[in-house]
Amino acid sequence: MALSGMRGLSVFISDVRNCQNKDQERLRVDKELGNIRTRFKNEKGVSPYEKKKYVWKMLYIYMLGYDVDFGHMETVSLISAPKYPEKQVGYIVTSSLLNENHDFLRLAINTVRNDIIGRNETFQCLALTMVGNIGGREFAESLAPDVQKLLISSSCRPLVRKKAALCLLRLFRKNPDVVNVDGWADRMAQLLDERDLGVLTSSMSLLVALVSNNHEAYWSCLPKCVKMLERLARNQDVPQEYTYYGIPSPWLQVKTMRALQYFPTIEDPNTRKALFEVLQRILMGTDVVKNVNKNNASHAVLFEALALVMHLDAEKEMMSQCVALLGKFIAVREPNIRYLGLENMTRMLMVTDVQDIIKRHQAQIITSLKDPDVSIRRRALDLLYGMCDVSNAKDIVEELLQYLNTADFAMREELSLKAAILAEKFAPDLSWYVDVILQLIDKAGDFVSDDIWFRVVQFVTNNEDLQPYAAAKARDYLDKPAIHETMVKVSAYLLGEFGHLLARRPGCGPKELFSVLHEKLPTVSSSTISILLSTYAKILMHTQPPDPELQNQIWAIFNKYESCIDAEIQQRAVEYFSLSRKGAALMDILAEMPKFPERQSALIKRAEDTEVDTADQSAIKLRAQQQMSNALVVTDQPPANGTPPVGQLSLVKVPSMSSNVDISSADQAMAQANGTLNNVDQTPSADLLGDLLGPLAIEGPPGAAVQSDDHAVSGLEGTPNAVDGAAIVPVGEQTNSVQPIGNINERFHALCLKDSGVLYEDPFTQIGIKAEWRAHQGRLVLFLGNKNTSPLVSVQALILPPSHLKMELSLVPETIPPRAQVQCPLEVVNLRPSRDIAVLDFSYKFGSNMVNVKLRLPAIVNKFLQPISVSGDEFFLQWRSLSGPPLKLQEVVRGVRPMPLLEMTNLFNSLRLMVCPGLDPNPNNLVASTTFYSESTRAMLCLIRIETDPADRTQLRMTVASGDPTLTFELKEFIKEQLVSIPTATRAPAQVQPAPPPVAQPTSPVASLNDPGAMLAGLL
Repeated sequence: MALSGMRGLSVFISDVRNCQNKDQERLRVDKELGNIRTRFKNEKGVSPYEKKKYVWKMLYIYMLGYDVDFGHMETVSLISAPKYPEKQVGYIVTSSLLNENHDFLRLAINTVRNDIIGRNETFQCLALTMVGNIGGREFAESLAPDVQKLLISSSCRPLVRKKAALCLLRLFRKNPDVVNVDGWADRMAQLLDERDLGVLTSSMSLLVALVSNNHEAYWSCLPKCVKMLERLARNQDVPQEYTYYGIPSPWLQVKTMRALQYFPTIEDPNTRKALFEVLQRILMGTDVVKNVNKNNASHAVLFEALALVMHLDAEKEMMSQCVALLGKFIAVREPNIRYLGLENMTRMLMVTDVQDIIKRHQAQIITSLKDPDVSIRRRALDLLYGMCDVSNAKDIVEELLQYLNTADFAMREELSLKAAILAEKFAPDLSWYVDVILQLIDKAGDFVSDDIWFRVVQFVTNNEDLQPYAAAKARDYLDKPAIHETMVKVSAYLLGEFGHLLARRPGCGPKELFSVLHEKLPTVSSSTISILLSTYAKILMHTQPPDPELQNQIWAIFNKYESCIDAEIQQRAVEYFSLSRKGAALMDILAEMPKFPERQSALIKRAEDTEVDTADQSAIKLRAQQQMSNALVVTDQPPANGTPPVGQLSLVKVPSMSSNVDISSADQAMAQANGTLNNVDQTPSADLLGDLLGPLAIEGPPGAAVQSDDHAVSGLEGTPNAVDGAAIVPVGEQTNSVQPIGNINERFHALCLKDSGVLYEDPFTQIGIKAEWRAHQGRLVLFLGNKNTSPLVSVQALILPPSHLKMELSLVPETIPPRAQVQCPLEVVNLRPSRDIAVLDFSYKFGSNMVNVKLRLPAIVNKFLQPISVSGDEFFLQWRSLSGPPLKLQEVVRGVRPMPLLEMTNLFNSLRLMVCPGLDPNPNNLVASTTFYSESTRAMLCLIRIETDPADRTQLRMTVASGDPTLTFELKEFIKEQLVSIPTATRAPAQVQPAPPPVAQPTSPVASLNDPGAMLAGLL
């Protein structure tokens, strides 16, 4: 910025820089803002020079982070100035201060258009730059045709055409439905014949955006892209100023190859041959040199060429050449190059069959697993996981187990999980698999989920030859002085079921097994105590004839836990003590668990489900997914009975937030257990014993998918079933030591009916919301407050929006000062009707407390409703025109929360559904109307009729009608959720959209709901 000659501006900047503290700076800024405001009030006395100076000061103040809420008119008016200095200031400051929706921008549209279509090239560049920076919809509608004309104009200088191409690219990305590019294929092909590389590079950026949206229309551009690559690869007619460290225009090469990846495989043999020759030249001509800048440029071209080779499904010879080149890269000392080599090897493994070639570099990849850089270690782990098969599984798994001893804690969970999957998937024999899993539990017990030892139990139970071996290995681990609790669990289960098979082995008699297990009892949690009690009962059962001393010891333990505060332990102790007195019948009641039905492992199934979609994908599709991690995430979902959580492994990717818990297998195991017991004794205690043994099933208990409401604070609060975004979201509940103040669900539902209030509060922080809704757009302000005298650090706020909402959250500071509050605006745009809910993932650290909560945001369907009053004639006209499904849906809703008609009317009005009295002659019915706004439906009239039965307020008939079938269904379901009998504030949060709660069916039909005579004279 040319600030020479503005002494007042220079003095002001010096004053601000010389301030000793923030308070002094604010006083100086406030004084200057007051002076500027006073001068602007008397605008006639302000010269263009002074106005320019004041506007520069406003921009500087804005860049310091202060709000500038005046002077916008003066800023915009400078755009109309005839001289360059004032016009430049107007354009620069306007594009910085005003966003695309600011009302003052409308005042400048004509001036900007005049500059664009004018003859002054400098003014054209200023206007194009501002339009590209702001990119608003109104600019696109008014100016896009003029920008397109500039781009294809032969009379404009290359500088203007470059800016026109980039401006059009910005407008197209921001508003693809407004910018008309129909029939632009020929014009883009002509632009690719341009000799000026600057125009060519900008045009290629535009082409990438166009072909990503619709490649079918631009086939004519493909041969020209290949010719352009040939020209660049041979360094033909490339000016010196576009040669970067000896590489001809690397940016244009990268963009061209990226554009080619949006086209399907090239069929024309001549074009394909020419392209492969260019790619061969790039692959052969790239090597690692000492100059960092040249390395960066050449590697950018190389890795884009590798992506194109994978996309084109090249011959195996070229693929081998690519792998050999990457093999060189993973052996160099430069960490960035090693990282890129490992990452691209993994991508090649996903899209083509080069596993045998990559195996040649296995030793070097394993070496990278011990690299000081954690990013390289992660890429090496991903690559080892992907290249593993039967031939090298043993070596790779053993390396992973060795690395587990020294691995970072951040990697151990993923490492142990992948090792378990590989051991199961490629085990040469089951005894080796048992050894691996037990070693895994021994080395990394804290990072091994229960599903892993569940799977071991399944294998051992289903293979009789393996049972003595597994029991013996479990017995050996118990002799260690300190073992993890997970090892106690698996050992107790295996020895309880199969310990009697070791009777002839020294130290494995019933007394010895009981003694070594009982030593662990004082140090374990309640869930493990439950398993140990089951094991004691099994040991007692297998001790025939009974050993009085052992029997008395075990009975004493049962007696001790009969009064335990934990209901699960107490129940087991009482029932086992009662059952153990049945004598010989105990053998039948506590018989060995039956074999589990043969089924695919939940771990492998989830891993394969994610691999199916990536098996033969093009490189461009992989790029679109590169922000979506392939890491398997452990989900711990506690069963409904309140026992400690039983882990359920799940490969979770956004947008899918569903945990996909496999319940059927656990149900089958439970049914088998119950069946065994019920064949012997149909008493309630036998059934209950089956329930007690149920959680030991491989896939976890049937209640594993049900979340306890006690933990609703830190779990996903009503997480939607489909959330867009490129980030991994933990499924299940988190354990926060900090508990919230008040009920989170009640706060959310209160905000669903009003636009301001507290969303969340705990001893350290408070999150408030103030919202404003207009048509299909909304603006929320999150007030993040620190209630304490110490700062909140590591503050993070991430919005997880469902697919129907477009949401942008302003920057959230990492630190909130003591007793301070920060405001974070959140812009919301409703794209289409849906009941899915956005989630705020909020975390912070206070002292030693790390708090993470996931909160539902009240950006729900009724916020985009606008109540509207309609007359009877209008209502009936619309109602008749919507004849039936899917535009008009009717449902009898049972289990409604009983409420007087006046209360229901108030509820509907709170939901922005305007009740229209007098339209329905039946006084027990309600008729309401509203308008729904979204980008897809625009303004859509919705009509609702509720028919109630005075004799039974727990059921009603609801009819909803609109001009959009999706809107009709979503609005009907939304209203139904507000009326059902179970209060919404007490519903447990679910990982997927909950179905309406089961309600008892009425004993008699409702006459008024089934009587055609109750219809509104055939009109409704």
